[in-house]
Amino acid sequence: MPAPRTPAPATGPDPAGARSRPRRRGLLALLAAGAVLAAVLSVLVATRSGAGDPASGGCPVEALTCAPGQADPADSRSPSANSGSSAAGDAARTSGIERGTPTGKPAPGQDPAASGTASPGGGRCASFSACGFPDAHSTGPRLSLTPHRTGAMTVRKDGTVIRRWDITGSLDIYANDVTVIDSRITSDNWWGVNLRSGYHGLRILHTTITAVPGKGPDNGGVDYAVSNMGTSSIEVGWCDVSVFGDALSMGQGDLHDNYVHDVTPFRNLGSEWQHTNAVISNGGGSGGLTIRHNTLLNPTPVDQGASGSVGLFADTGPVTNVTVQDNWLAGGAYALYGGGQGATGVKVTGNIFSTEYHPGSGGYGPVAAWNAGGSGNVWSDNHMSDGRPVTPGATS
Repeated sequence: MPAPRTPAPATGPDPAGARSRPRRRGLLALLAAGAVLAAVLSVLVATRSGAGDPASGGCPVEALTCAPGQADPADSRSPSANSGSSAAGDAARTSGIERGTPTGKPAPGQDPAASGTASPGGGRCASFSACGFPDAHSTGPRLSLTPHRTGAMTVRKDGTVIRRWDITGSLDIYANDVTVIDSRITSDNWWGVNLRSGYHGLRILHTTITAVPGKGPDNGGVDYAVSNMGTSSIEVGWCDVSVFGDALSMGQGDLHDNYVHDVTPFRNLGSEWQHTNAVISNGGGSGGLTIRHNTLLNPTPVDQGASGSVGLFADTGPVTNVTVQDNWLAGGAYALYGGGQGATGVKVTGNIFSTEYHPGSGGYGPVAAWNAGGSGNVWSDNHMSDGRPVTPGATS
């Protein structure tokens, strides 16, 4: 795709013009020009840093992430003020986008087995939002979007940035260091975003990835919101993900602060119920997988293909070097599959197993396939949402 175009910098008056005036007038003019220039520079610095912009709370629009304590950037101009560049609003603020709760869903779902206020690390939790976990209001695009009917789009240029696009289609990445930020993807393909083998550096941030149930290629189903076919780590953060059967699928990556919900069951092309997982790894990943501070919901009924909220499976190789930390897990046959025999370096700490779909978090319980004797495996400080500690059984 073509590189984003940016406006040429504005030109100001030539200070050298003052040389034709008397010395005193020229000096005064230079001092005045210097004051104006200093004021302009201070405004520019404040704009780029977010300082002095109460709407942004100190976080610049062009930032990939906000520092702790900074609010998301806020739009303050109408769409008509945009330059129309292909960067879909490079550093320009336009009218805001309202983050809403998914249609027909409560905001957010309450855990019927819990009461009281948020208290991660052993106390009761009324809901994932009450406990400070990601929801519809803290994920997805922060800014207004421009429609792009891309269809099945292939990205081949290194360093491509897709910002503020409302995509009807999907992205197939054959390039390095691609960033998708403050966007929305509505796919009818096998995936929303797919990174091909041999490429690296993909980042998907502040983006909604969804599909239309019944319109996908797998007998009406859609399989992967984000798929990593390679051996390099990718980052997925602050994303709102729904509908796809195996939402976040990879052996290596950094998955943080995401809201995965409304996973939709379907019969695949083989006429079998597709197994569903909010996060799935088939093992064999060499780059390490971190799953940190996500809301991972799998409401699929057990008799319609439910697998896990986090499914670590040794289908293509042993499960190694995985961290599952500080997540809200709910649903699946088991909420967590721990990698089974041969799993090593798997650390599961500080997670809350919610009873919002099943009394045991998953239909059959909170955890299966945990290898307690595996080298480097750690299980600690994991609780049900009503405060009960979760202790895994033997490897199954």
